[in-house]
Amino acid sequence: MRTRLFFVRHGDSLHKREGVIGGQKGCRGLTGIGREQAAQLGARIAAEIAGDKASIYSSPLPRAVETAAAISTACGLPAAQDCGLCTWHTPPEADGLTHAEFARRFDIEGGGIYRPFQQGNETWAEMVTRTSRTIVDLAHRHRGETVVLVGHAETVEISFNALGLLPVYRSFDLEVSPTSLTEWVTDQDPTQWPPPRWTLVRFNEIPPQDA
Repeated sequence: MRTRLFFVRHGDSLHKREGVIGGQKGCRGLTGIGREQAAQLGARIAAEIAGDKASIYSSPLPRAVETAAAISTACGLPAAQDCGLCTWHTPPEADGLTHAEFARRFDIEGGGIYRPFQQGNETWAEMVTRTSRTIVDLAHRHRGETVVLVGHAETVEISFNALGLLPVYRSFDLEVSPTSLTEWVTDQDPTQWPPPRWTLVRFNEIPPQDA
């Protein structure tokens, strides 16, 4: 039994270029470059998973949905959405604000792992728990199969908590590039207890022409 999880960060996005909080309102999808990146990645993933029983999931935010759609088209597979793969669940009234305005209006003192940095925002620990639960649930649901999870930089980072069993607070940072590919694999049953041993096959891999 081999279970493969491919983690993908969305392509170059308009909200990132504009410097705004990218919720459902603030996110306007991918840039032209982002769409090209997503198409290239889709072709690459299609070649890699050919013959596998595979599924595709994405965050419901437009930039992730667009990226997943390109992969879906290339692979001939449907893409489902799961909010567990979202980035920060910021308060709705912050959606679309610049980061500076978000900080000015919502920042609170004493933020950290278990207390939010902004009023109404998730804590890091809450997002790690939410996303880890989703990752593990999908691995359970599709054990022995291949799953492509299209999300955000934080989704890829949290794979180290969910599958590598790192503590909530890491002693190092991770850089996750647009449409990069990170792969975790296990030959053990994802539903077993104690948890299976996962192998990080690659992290933040980008085709040479896109680097």
